[in-house]
Amino acid sequence: MRIVSGQFKGRRITAPKKLPVRPTTDMAKEALFNILNNQFYFDDISVLDLFAGTGNISYEFASRGTEQILCVDQDYGCIKFINETATSFEMDIQTIKSDVFKFLEKSKQQHTIIFADPPYDFPVEEFAKIPTLIFENKLLETEGLLIVEHSKHTDLSQLQNYTHSKSYGGNVFSFFENKTIDEEE
Repeated sequence: MRIVSGQFKGRRITAPKKLPVRPTTDMAKEALFNILNNQFYFDDISVLDLFAGTGNISYEFASRGTEQILCVDQDYGCIKFINETATSFEMDIQTIKSDVFKFLEKSKQQHTIIFADPPYDFPVEEFAKIPTLIFENKLLETEGLLIVEHSKHTDLSQLQNYTHSKSYGGNVFSFFENKTIDEEE
């Protein structure tokens, strides 16, 4: 796993083998950030990384100048690894060890981009909880974007506020946005 662009471009990150993770591939990550680069100024946004795992996505945002990054994962080893890596790269990444669903139920802070990479074997009902909690609790800024990574075998197109998906190999990114009343009519 490596950082594909920005200040830390090319830096390799080697996570301990014992972590319960499946990092986003470099190819999929690069494609995702090409899309985001056309929509956002990275130094002006707030990012929430759910099911953060190794912190792979957060390092990409930090490398591109994002200063407000919060990672949430329930695994202590993942949180410890993210903290150690962020410290060694001198990245300002905050972490919270928590069950993501419990965190979303209690959180009040809005973010510009919310990235969620839950286990690929989640049933669709578990995937559905992510946008439901985010939009019900108004955790996404008005012009913000929720991105959920999942396998090509999962279809999230029927979920609330879904707009479109992009596929990269076996990885799929589904995008969700705040919809105004005008758009729904």
